[in-house]
Amino acid sequence: MMEDHIDLDLGTDRNFVTALARGLEVLRCFRRNETSLSNSDIAQRTGLPRPTVTRLTHTLCQLDYLVHMEDSGKYRLGAGVLRLGYGVLAGIDIASRASEVMRGLYEGGPNPNATVAFGERHQLSMIYTSVHRPNSDVSLTLGVGSRLPLFRSAMGRALLCALPDDVRERLLVQAEDAGRENIKEIRKGLERAFEEYAEYGWCSSFGDWRPQISGIAVPILSLHGDRIYSMNVGAPSFLITPDELREHYGPRLIAAGRALSDIPGRL
Repeated sequence: MMEDHIDLDLGTDRNFVTALARGLEVLRCFRRNETSLSNSDIAQRTGLPRPTVTRLTHTLCQLDYLVHMEDSGKYRLGAGVLRLGYGVLAGIDIASRASEVMRGLYEGGPNPNATVAFGERHQLSMIYTSVHRPNSDVSLTLGVGSRLPLFRSAMGRALLCALPDDVRERLLVQAEDAGRENIKEIRKGLERAFEEYAEYGWCSSFGDWRPQISGIAVPILSLHGDRIYSMNVGAPSFLITPDELREHYGPRLIAAGRALSDIPGRL
Protein backbone atom coordinates (compact mmCIF):
# COMPACT_ATOMS: atom_id res chain seq x y z
CA MET A 1 0.00 0.00 0.00
CA MET A 2 1.32 3.41 -0.91
CA GLU A 3 2.23 5.66 2.04
CA ASP A 4 1.22 9.33 2.21
CA HIS A 5 4.30 11.17 3.42
CA ILE A 6 4.08 14.82 4.24
CA ASP A 7 5.94 17.59 2.45
CA LEU A 8 9.11 18.11 4.47
CA ASP A 9 10.05 21.31 2.69
CA LEU A 10 7.38 23.89 3.49
CA GLY A 11 9.68 26.86 3.19
CA THR A 12 6.83 29.36 2.90
CA ASP A 13 5.35 28.38 6.27
CA ARG A 14 7.35 30.09 9.03
CA ASN A 15 5.55 28.10 11.72
CA PHE A 16 6.42 24.73 10.19
CA VAL A 17 9.20 22.95 12.16
CA THR A 18 11.00 20.85 9.57
CA ALA A 19 13.17 19.00 12.10
CA LEU A 20 10.10 17.82 13.99
CA ALA A 21 8.39 16.72 10.76
CA ARG A 22 11.45 14.74 9.76
CA GLY A 23 11.60 13.00 13.12
CA LEU A 24 7.97 11.97 12.88
CA GLU A 25 8.51 10.70 9.35
CA VAL A 26 11.28 8.46 10.63
CA LEU A 27 8.89 6.90 13.14
CA ARG A 28 6.27 6.43 10.43
CA CYS A 29 8.69 4.36 8.34
CA PHE A 30 7.98 1.29 10.46
CA ARG A 31 5.29 -0.81 8.85
CA ARG A 32 3.15 -3.64 10.08
CA ASN A 33 5.10 -6.79 11.01
CA GLU A 34 8.45 -4.96 10.75
CA THR A 35 10.59 -5.09 13.87
CA SER A 36 13.70 -3.21 12.77
CA LEU A 37 15.05 -0.84 10.13
CA SER A 38 18.51 0.42 9.25
CA ASN A 39 19.48 4.02 8.54
CA SER A 40 19.66 3.07 4.87
CA ASP A 41 16.10 1.70 4.96
CA ILE A 42 14.84 4.89 6.59
CA ALA A 43 16.74 7.14 4.19
CA GLN A 44 15.23 5.29 1.24
CA ARG A 45 11.67 5.54 2.56
CA THR A 46 11.82 9.18 3.61
CA GLY A 47 14.01 10.50 0.82
CA LEU A 48 16.23 12.18 3.41
CA PRO A 49 20.05 12.19 3.18
CA ARG A 50 21.77 9.42 5.12
CA PRO A 51 23.67 11.84 7.46
CA THR A 52 20.37 13.56 8.34
CA VAL A 53 18.75 10.21 9.10
CA THR A 54 21.71 9.25 11.29
CA ARG A 55 21.28 12.39 13.40
CA LEU A 56 17.51 11.86 13.63
CA THR A 57 17.74 8.23 14.72
CA HIS A 58 20.39 9.16 17.32
CA THR A 59 18.11 11.87 18.72
CA LEU A 60 15.08 9.57 18.77
CA CYS A 61 17.11 6.96 20.63
CA GLN A 62 18.05 9.54 23.26
CA LEU A 63 14.34 10.31 23.70
CA ASP A 64 13.42 6.60 23.97
CA TYR A 65 11.36 6.61 20.77
CA LEU A 66 13.85 4.29 19.06
CA VAL A 67 16.17 1.60 20.39
CA HIS A 68 19.51 0.87 18.73
CA MET A 69 20.19 -2.84 18.30
CA GLU A 70 23.92 -3.33 18.79
CA ASP A 71 24.10 -6.75 17.12
CA SER A 72 22.60 -5.64 13.79
CA GLY A 73 23.07 -1.88 13.89
CA LYS A 74 19.37 -1.43 13.15
CA TYR A 75 16.65 0.35 15.09
CA ARG A 76 13.36 -0.74 16.58
CA LEU A 77 10.53 1.30 18.07
CA GLY A 78 10.95 2.10 21.74
CA ALA A 79 8.63 2.42 24.70
CA GLY A 80 8.23 6.15 24.07
CA VAL A 81 6.21 5.43 20.95
CA LEU A 82 3.97 3.05 22.88
CA ARG A 83 3.34 5.73 25.49
CA LEU A 84 2.32 8.15 22.77
CA GLY A 85 0.04 5.62 21.11
CA TYR A 86 -1.70 4.54 24.27
CA GLY A 87 -2.03 8.14 25.35
CA VAL A 88 -3.91 8.95 22.15
CA LEU A 89 -6.19 5.94 22.42
CA ALA A 90 -6.84 6.60 26.10
CA GLY A 91 -7.91 10.12 25.23
CA ILE A 92 -10.54 8.94 22.77
CA ASP A 93 -13.47 8.17 25.03
CA ILE A 94 -15.60 7.51 21.99
CA ALA A 95 -13.42 4.51 21.08
CA SER A 96 -14.47 2.59 24.20
CA ARG A 97 -18.14 3.31 23.49
CA ALA A 98 -17.65 2.34 19.87
CA SER A 99 -16.23 -1.03 20.86
CA GLU A 100 -19.50 -2.14 22.42
CA VAL A 101 -21.52 -0.92 19.44
CA MET A 102 -19.16 -2.64 17.03
CA ARG A 103 -19.46 -5.89 18.93
CA GLY A 104 -23.23 -5.69 18.57
CA LEU A 105 -22.97 -5.17 14.82
CA TYR A 106 -20.45 -7.97 14.48
CA GLU A 107 -22.15 -10.58 16.67
CA GLY A 108 -25.72 -9.79 15.70
CA GLY A 109 -25.20 -9.51 11.95
CA PRO A 110 -26.55 -11.98 9.39
CA ASN A 111 -23.15 -12.58 7.78
CA PRO A 112 -20.49 -14.31 9.91
CA ASN A 113 -17.77 -13.11 7.52
CA ALA A 114 -18.35 -9.38 8.07
CA THR A 115 -15.71 -7.20 9.73
CA VAL A 116 -16.64 -4.07 11.69
CA ALA A 117 -13.98 -1.37 12.12
CA PHE A 118 -13.59 2.09 13.63
CA GLY A 119 -11.04 4.57 12.33
CA GLU A 120 -9.72 8.10 12.07
CA ARG A 121 -8.01 10.11 9.34
CA HIS A 122 -4.28 10.70 9.21
CA GLN A 123 -3.25 12.86 6.25
CA LEU A 124 -4.52 11.03 3.13
CA SER A 125 -5.28 7.73 4.84
CA MET A 126 -7.79 6.25 7.24
CA ILE A 127 -6.29 4.28 10.12
CA TYR A 128 -8.09 1.49 11.94
CA THR A 129 -8.09 2.10 15.71
CA SER A 130 -10.45 -0.76 16.58
CA VAL A 131 -11.50 -3.87 14.67
CA HIS A 132 -13.94 -6.72 15.28
CA ARG A 133 -13.55 -9.51 12.74
CA PRO A 134 -14.23 -13.23 12.49
CA ASN A 135 -11.55 -15.83 13.07
CA SER A 136 -11.58 -17.06 9.52
CA ASP A 137 -8.93 -17.63 6.90
CA VAL A 138 -11.08 -15.83 4.32
CA SER A 139 -12.01 -12.78 6.43
CA LEU A 140 -10.44 -9.37 5.92
CA THR A 141 -6.96 -9.44 7.45
CA LEU A 142 -6.87 -5.73 8.26
CA GLY A 143 -6.19 -5.00 11.93
CA VAL A 144 -5.55 -2.07 14.25
CA GLY A 145 -3.11 0.30 12.58
CA SER A 146 -4.03 -0.72 9.04
CA ARG A 147 -4.24 2.11 6.52
CA LEU A 148 -6.98 2.59 3.95
CA PRO A 149 -6.99 5.17 1.15
CA LEU A 150 -8.99 8.24 2.12
CA PHE A 151 -10.67 8.80 -1.24
CA ARG A 152 -11.37 5.23 -2.33
CA SER A 153 -12.48 3.42 0.82
CA ALA A 154 -16.01 3.57 2.23
CA MET A 155 -14.58 4.68 5.56
CA GLY A 156 -12.67 7.55 3.97
CA ARG A 157 -15.58 8.68 1.85
CA ALA A 158 -17.91 8.73 4.84
CA LEU A 159 -15.49 10.95 6.73
CA LEU A 160 -15.09 13.25 3.72
CA CYS A 161 -18.86 13.72 3.55
CA ALA A 162 -18.81 15.08 7.11
CA LEU A 163 -15.85 17.42 6.61
CA PRO A 164 -16.28 21.16 5.98
CA ASP A 165 -16.02 21.99 2.28
CA ASP A 166 -12.77 23.95 2.66
CA VAL A 167 -11.03 21.15 4.55
CA ARG A 168 -12.14 18.55 2.01
CA GLU A 169 -10.95 20.71 -0.88
CA ARG A 170 -7.58 21.21 0.80
CA LEU A 171 -7.15 17.44 1.03
CA LEU A 172 -8.01 17.07 -2.65
CA VAL A 173 -5.40 19.67 -3.56
CA GLN A 174 -2.89 17.85 -1.37
CA ALA A 175 -3.64 14.58 -3.16
CA GLU A 176 -3.31 16.24 -6.55
CA ASP A 177 0.00 17.84 -5.61
CA ALA A 178 1.30 14.45 -4.47
CA GLY A 179 0.67 13.17 -7.99
CA ARG A 180 -0.40 9.68 -6.91
CA GLU A 181 -4.13 9.90 -7.60
CA ASN A 182 -6.41 10.44 -10.59
CA ILE A 183 -8.16 13.55 -9.31
CA LYS A 184 -10.97 13.45 -11.87
CA GLU A 185 -11.71 9.86 -10.91
CA ILE A 186 -11.58 10.73 -7.21
CA ARG A 187 -13.99 13.65 -7.60
CA LYS A 188 -16.46 11.45 -9.49
CA GLY A 189 -16.24 8.89 -6.70
CA LEU A 190 -16.90 11.61 -4.14
CA GLU A 191 -19.92 12.85 -6.07
CA ARG A 192 -21.37 9.35 -5.91
CA ALA A 193 -20.51 9.20 -2.20
CA PHE A 194 -22.36 12.47 -1.52
CA GLU A 195 -25.40 11.18 -3.39
CA GLU A 196 -25.35 7.92 -1.43
CA TYR A 197 -24.94 9.70 1.86
CA ALA A 198 -27.79 12.09 1.11
CA GLU A 199 -30.11 9.26 0.04
CA TYR A 200 -29.13 6.39 2.33
CA GLY A 201 -27.06 7.82 5.19
CA TRP A 202 -23.93 5.79 4.40
CA CYS A 203 -21.16 5.65 1.78
CA SER A 204 -19.97 2.59 -0.09
CA SER A 205 -16.89 1.18 -1.75
CA PHE A 206 -17.71 -1.88 -3.82
CA GLY A 207 -14.34 -2.78 -5.31
CA ASP A 208 -13.22 0.86 -5.66
CA TRP A 209 -10.25 0.37 -3.36
CA ARG A 210 -9.54 -3.31 -3.93
CA PRO A 211 -11.62 -5.38 -6.36
CA GLN A 212 -12.11 -8.12 -3.77
CA ILE A 213 -13.40 -5.89 -0.95
CA SER A 214 -16.89 -4.45 -0.40
CA GLY A 215 -17.98 -2.20 2.43
CA ILE A 216 -20.19 0.61 3.66
CA ALA A 217 -19.41 3.25 6.29
CA VAL A 218 -20.86 6.14 8.28
CA PRO A 219 -19.17 9.21 9.81
CA ILE A 220 -19.12 9.78 13.56
CA LEU A 221 -18.60 13.17 15.21
CA SER A 222 -17.02 13.73 18.61
CA LEU A 223 -18.03 16.30 21.18
CA HIS A 224 -18.37 19.76 19.60
CA GLY A 225 -17.57 18.18 16.24
CA ASP A 226 -13.85 18.79 16.69
CA ARG A 227 -12.94 15.25 15.59
CA ILE A 228 -14.50 13.07 12.93
CA TYR A 229 -14.26 9.30 12.81
CA SER A 230 -15.77 6.58 10.63
CA MET A 231 -17.17 3.12 11.24
CA ASN A 232 -17.54 0.53 8.51
CA VAL A 233 -18.81 -2.96 7.81
CA GLY A 234 -17.09 -4.96 5.09
CA ALA A 235 -16.03 -8.36 3.86
CA PRO A 236 -14.45 -10.06 0.85
CA SER A 237 -16.71 -9.47 -2.15
CA PHE A 238 -17.25 -13.18 -2.75
CA LEU A 239 -18.63 -13.59 0.79
CA ILE A 240 -20.97 -10.61 0.97
CA THR A 241 -23.14 -8.85 -1.61
CA PRO A 242 -23.78 -5.11 -1.97
CA ASP A 243 -27.48 -5.80 -1.37
CA GLU A 244 -26.73 -7.55 1.91
CA LEU A 245 -24.63 -4.60 3.05
CA ARG A 246 -27.28 -2.09 1.99
CA GLU A 247 -30.33 -3.87 3.31
CA HIS A 248 -29.14 -5.69 6.42
CA TYR A 249 -26.19 -3.66 7.67
CA GLY A 250 -27.06 -0.20 6.35
CA PRO A 251 -29.89 0.69 8.77
CA ARG A 252 -28.07 -0.78 11.77
CA LEU A 253 -24.84 1.01 10.88
CA ILE A 254 -26.68 4.34 10.58
CA ALA A 255 -28.32 3.84 13.97
CA ALA A 256 -24.96 2.95 15.52
CA GLY A 257 -23.31 6.03 14.02
CA ARG A 258 -26.03 8.32 15.34
CA ALA A 259 -25.83 6.74 18.78
CA LEU A 260 -22.09 7.34 18.94
CA SER A 261 -22.08 10.85 17.48
CA ASP A 262 -22.09 13.51 20.16
CA ILE A 263 -24.10 15.97 18.10
CA PRO A 264 -27.72 14.74 17.93
CA GLY A 265 -29.40 15.21 14.59
CA ARG A 266 -26.18 16.26 12.83
CA LEU A 267 -25.72 12.97 10.99
